[in-house]
Amino acid sequence: MKKVAWGLLAAWIIHDLEELATMPSFSQRTDLPTPLTKVLPMSRTEAATAIGLTGIAMAAASAAGAATNGRSKFFQASLMGFGLHAGTHLAQSALLRRYTPGLITTPLVVIPFTTWAWRRLKTEAVPIAPPDRRLTLALAAVVPLAHTIARLPRLRPKSP
Repeated sequence: MKKVAWGLLAAWIIHDLEELATMPSFSQRTDLPTPLTKVLPMSRTEAATAIGLTGIAMAAASAAGAATNGRSKFFQASLMGFGLHAGTHLAQSALLRRYTPGLITTPLVVIPFTTWAWRRLKTEAVPIAPPDRRLTLALAAVVPLAHTIARLPRLRPKSP
């Protein structure tokens, strides 16, 4: 189960390296729909900070999974969130009718890894924890919170 647990972190790193490489330039585009142009602009430093902060959560989830042989609710919820977030990448690209950050590694890494990981948990008869609403909400807040923290220096009012 250690391969499954640490595989989550490895798959996340591969996926987020694509996002780090493409998010800053994509977010600066002026041909995106108006609501996106107001919330998206992100520097490379802001993207790296947000990705790094999210990475802390993914590393903690992987460690929890490794320590519990995949039984950790935190690990399982993070694995589920990682897999489900593939839908957001596919939907964004379909809606915008173009490449969006993370699109390439979604079908090549995120979906295959998540499918494999759940199959391995099932094969090894690891009990699957029922969804925990509070944990799910906390994990859903990780990425927006990381992006907000990454942008704090820019959001602070300038001194006169």
